[in-house]
Amino acid sequence: MASNIRWSPFQNPNSLAISSNLTLISFKKINVLQARCISDVKADTDHTSFITGTLSLREENEVHLLRLSAGGTELICEGLFSHPEEIWNLSSCPFDQRVFSTVFSAGESFGAAVWQIPELYGQLNSPQLERIASLDGHVGKLNCVLWWPSGRNDKLISIDQENIFLWSLDCSRQAAQVQSKESAGMLHYLSGGAWDPHDVNAVAATCESSVQFWDLRAMKKTNSIECGHVRNVDYDTRKKHILVTAEDESGIHIWDLRMPKVPLKELRGHSHWAWAVACNPEYDGLILSGGTDSTVNLWYASTTTSDELTSESVFKSPTRELDPLLNSFSDYDDSVYGNE
Repeated sequence: MASNIRWSPFQNPNSLAISSNLTLISFKKINVLQARCISDVKADTDHTSFITGTLSLREENEVHLLRLSAGGTELICEGLFSHPEEIWNLSSCPFDQRVFSTVFSAGESFGAAVWQIPELYGQLNSPQLERIASLDGHVGKLNCVLWWPSGRNDKLISIDQENIFLWSLDCSRQAAQVQSKESAGMLHYLSGGAWDPHDVNAVAATCESSVQFWDLRAMKKTNSIECGHVRNVDYDTRKKHILVTAEDESGIHIWDLRMPKVPLKELRGHSHWAWAVACNPEYDGLILSGGTDSTVNLWYASTTTSDELTSESVFKSPTRELDPLLNSFSDYDDSVYGNE
């Protein structure tokens, strides 16, 4: 099952990474660990890098820093670090490649923290992670931590089942303070969200049967989209007002937030539930989706105008065939991507 998918950073937009309920091989010792979450390292402007974390009940959990070789044929472990608990969510800081956040669990309790990777100096067995700040104050189950996806910002968002927290983060002082928080309301159970890359004051939060839009200045809901069993959401970084959702039974929907009652397009390409979706940060119209059918679909859905939206599945592959998938991506030319 593809539970999380990420495009590579800007240096190699033809690559992607997938975490699933398959396995992550530990480079530290001969062992196989479960992996649930992965994040592209946007701040690494020189390499194509990813960071991922393990989810193991019995083994010591780890954070792995991975880098694609210059030829794009080999995935290299640049460092691995001990993490105290099972990692359920992981996000890389968009302006500092050594900083990232995790949501972790110890039994029935959940927590979140911001970490810094120590200087590696070419050593694989590196020192311990440095905890910059703990995001304490949540009572219910923590789901995710969001960084504003483009540029430097000293704010963080954390979302649990019932509340949205807005944090002020000071990495130099190793401190995080709650700036504001608000409840989603009765009978609304939040599961995740996405920060609008076009508006630092807007965030979309996913519920069981809707997407809620929040204004962070007033910490109030401004609008919502009714959709069934939404699992994941992502903004189009190249076009304002365009949002993509992954839903259990309805597949992938593309929305124009100026007309939120009806989706612009429905992409049906999964034989079971759609759980993950990601828009390409560089190429207009490229969308990745993953689902419980253990399949990753690559879509081209042009959104030049609301009235002229076309879509087609340009690649489809089971997650177990990741290497052929990456090879096929490298063979695409600009005409397939719709690049002008």
